[in-house]
Amino acid sequence: MGKSLKEEFLRLLREDAEFRYAVMGFLGIREIIEHIDKNTEAIKNLQEQVRGLQEQVLENSKATRGLQEQIIKLQEQVRNLQRQVLENSRAIRSLQEQVVKLQEQTRNLQEQVLEHSKRLEEHSKAIRSLQEEIKRLGDKISALGARWGLIAEEVFRNALAKFVQDYFKVAEVKRWTYFDKEGKVFGYPTLIEIDIIIKDNIHHLIEVKSSVDPYDVWAFDRKCNFYREFNKVNVRKIIITCYAEERAKETAKALGVEIIER
Repeated sequence: MGKSLKEEFLRLLREDAEFRYAVMGFLGIREIIEHIDKNTEAIKNLQEQVRGLQEQVLENSKATRGLQEQIIKLQEQVRNLQRQVLENSRAIRSLQEQVVKLQEQTRNLQEQVLEHSKRLEEHSKAIRSLQEEIKRLGDKISALGARWGLIAEEVFRNALAKFVQDYFKVAEVKRWTYFDKEGKVFGYPTLIEIDIIIKDNIHHLIEVKSSVDPYDVWAFDRKCNFYREFNKVNVRKIIITCYAEERAKETAKALGVEIIER
């Protein structure tokens, strides 16, 4: 039965044109359907790729916004620096103007001295004495300028004395001194001075400085360790300052030194 059906099918393909065209049309539709299925799958893949690209674009947009925010912050910092530079420039110009005025005053004074020396030859000795006195005054001013750092430091220490007393709730801060003739602390003989407050069986060792750098922290830690070993006591190492460099803070953290900024 199956063989006769096959033969009949083949015969119709050979002899019946209409039947042959119908079979050809059927086969063409199947191919079209297969192409459509393939195209549909390809479209799905493209849609997934598009979604992936859209997600990347969204992530890039977020990253772009983050960069824009950072740029805005940096621009604000630049503006702040520009304002600081402008203020410093104004201060420098003011100092320069003062220097010019002082130079002019000095020149005027020199001219007056010269004129008086010409007119009053008999007073030449007194004038020379006056010139020597002016020179001595200049030397004193130079020496005072060299000592200004020490003077400012002492002024700062005095200003924070009340804060230290209030902070530790004590009446006074004591000063411990010891001459390290063997150079155990810094490698050479020197006088060791530390401010101390003894409270609750703990010796609070205090250093008061207007500004602190890593060396200041290291030197203070050396003195504190020497004090602890010398007196066999528990210590708390504290530096009080109005400004500490970041590297100084890192050094203090590593050495167990507390920094209190006021």
